[in-house]
Amino acid sequence: MAKQVYDNRELSWLKFDERVLEEAQDNNTPLLERMLFQSIFASNLDEFFRVRVGSIYDQSLVDDEDKDNKSKMRPSEQLSAIFARVKELMPVKDKSYSVICKELELNGIFHKSMKNLSKTELEFLEAYFAYEIKPFLNAFIIDKRHPFPFLVNESIYAVTKLSSKSGLVIGIVGCSEKFQRVVFLPCEDGEISFVLAEDVILHFLDRAFTGYKIEEKTLIRVTRNADIDVDEGFDSELDFRENMSELIKKRKRLCPVRLQLSKQPSEAVLTELLSRLELSPKQVFTEKSPLDFSFVFSVFDKAQDKKALFFVKQEPQASPMIEQGVPMIEQIDKKDILLSYPYESIKPFITLLNEAAADETVVSIKMTLYRVAKNSKIIKALCQAAENGKEVLVLVELRARFDEENNIGWSKLLEESGCRVIYGPQGLKVHSKLCLITRKIGRDVKYTVQIGTGNYNEKTAGLYTDLSLMTSNREIAEDACEVFRTLQIGELVEDAKLLLVAPHCLQNKVLEMMDNEISIARSGGEGYVGAKLNSLTDKAIIDKLIECSQAGVKVDLVIRGISCLVAGVKKVTENVTIRSIVGRYLEHARIYIFGTGVRKKVYISSADYMTRNTTRRVEVAAPILDEEIKAKVLYIFETQMKDNVKARVMQPDGKYKRAERGDAAIDAQSRFFAEAYANAPKEIKPAPVKKKGLFARLKAFFKGSRE
Repeated sequence: MAKQVYDNRELSWLKFDERVLEEAQDNNTPLLERMLFQSIFASNLDEFFRVRVGSIYDQSLVDDEDKDNKSKMRPSEQLSAIFARVKELMPVKDKSYSVICKELELNGIFHKSMKNLSKTELEFLEAYFAYEIKPFLNAFIIDKRHPFPFLVNESIYAVTKLSSKSGLVIGIVGCSEKFQRVVFLPCEDGEISFVLAEDVILHFLDRAFTGYKIEEKTLIRVTRNADIDVDEGFDSELDFRENMSELIKKRKRLCPVRLQLSKQPSEAVLTELLSRLELSPKQVFTEKSPLDFSFVFSVFDKAQDKKALFFVKQEPQASPMIEQGVPMIEQIDKKDILLSYPYESIKPFITLLNEAAADETVVSIKMTLYRVAKNSKIIKALCQAAENGKEVLVLVELRARFDEENNIGWSKLLEESGCRVIYGPQGLKVHSKLCLITRKIGRDVKYTVQIGTGNYNEKTAGLYTDLSLMTSNREIAEDACEVFRTLQIGELVEDAKLLLVAPHCLQNKVLEMMDNEISIARSGGEGYVGAKLNSLTDKAIIDKLIECSQAGVKVDLVIRGISCLVAGVKKVTENVTIRSIVGRYLEHARIYIFGTGVRKKVYISSADYMTRNTTRRVEVAAPILDEEIKAKVLYIFETQMKDNVKARVMQPDGKYKRAERGDAAIDAQSRFFAEAYANAPKEIKPAPVKKKGLFARLKAFFKGSRE
């Protein structure tokens, strides 16, 4: 059965990134947006190597007999399969970018190589190199007397073989240091021509090694392992925040896992590079397109007036569930409210926090933070609340991968404003999106709870599809209180009334609800399980879904990325349908559905059906109790199941095929935005908020910090 219905996690992820690359090849997508998908494909692959390949590489060194529990592949076998598949994707990536460049030229945008420059352009670049690049070059030679320099993760270097009678001499020059990556060339009005700094450096490389003759040259880029076990590396002499700072430094110097080349060098040079970097030939990838696609944003900025090359601008709209001019807390007391990002604005939630910060009846605000925006209005509201005398408890997850430095800074700023900052329990990340506002009115205690599928991040709320539920339901609030109580004392929720709370009472509850559908189907009834997820890797849940299918339960899954379950396999998963939507916005909301008709249960959650979410993190899933909101969530799911524009459907061989276009095109994301515009109130009049305190230091503190 393993070969039929289980897919390897890493190979399934590569299928997802291939679907991203398909968007770069879609002629129905505006040209510069296709260039962006090309960049997303490349940056996704960078992170894949840093995290997943790095983790499997470490595992192969410790125990290469520890097989994947689904595909039964050993770590070394997984690595070989990954490297082979990536080598197959590189020519596709290169061809895709070549086609985009040719079409961009028809629209007055030219990515020029050093070989196709005019005499005037070459003279310009020669002067540019002399004044803007050469004074900052760091050139090294490597021979028997000179050591190999440390190559910074994902930085580009020019490498050359230098003529020498004393043996192999290699020259290396950094191309990612103090140089502007995109060099725009003088050109006619309306046209944009550019070259990349690394190509300019490579062309004039002889100016950096004046005493040598250049025999060959290429560009290289190294990707380093970024997988660090936080708890294993814990130093008892340091506090948790200091430990994280030290581990971030350590991560920057971990071993290489990939070497990219712009041109295949001689055997002698390649052998020397592989020896110094401790890499095998399997880990080498020669690419004809740029080694790093982060430059596309500079081109975007330059081409802003070429509107036809971009998607038509869409702005998050006001929710029709929000009553204008009425305080948010008052509205939530009357009725549950659901916001759907990016179609609807995150502003009502920020208004809620600002109201709570100023409301005299508010005693405390408690929140979990995983990733936040650069200049976060949410952080600002929490700081304001603390300065106004509220008890503000913030769990800041310092282990949010690649956001550790950002979150360390935010934790310090929150403490400076009087917030109490805590961290997650040992060995478990807190990934839940939970906010609890407590009010005391006379002798009564009232609660407002927000539970979301995505981060408290204003920027990603305009880019990711997420759901945000705001409720005053007493039982949900009491469950939320228990989540924060246990987090404060380093314990975990063992049971809850309405919420599903990982790691102890989410996976088991999901399995129980699936068992119920199996029992109903076996008794002749109609069993149904649906889910919208980023990934599906939890074997216990996968095996239960197989059991559902074999019992006659219909299973509909919308899975953006990894699926270790293969759908449509005869007699095993023939009742399972898996669809993936890759479009303009990143699909990020998680929805769980169990049952049909009046017994249908619907949840939204921060948790995927991945073992790391269901058993190794603190996660929360919330039931949708309001019938109007339940209908809205089901409509979102059902529309995505009908998408025939951006959806791909998994085939029984594990491959994905674009959904068949019916009589009418259904693009779920486009439809949801059109409906958001049509349903939005004509004018937004937010409730007045009393403002106190100044936050100029907030902007200064994070000026230039990474999103």
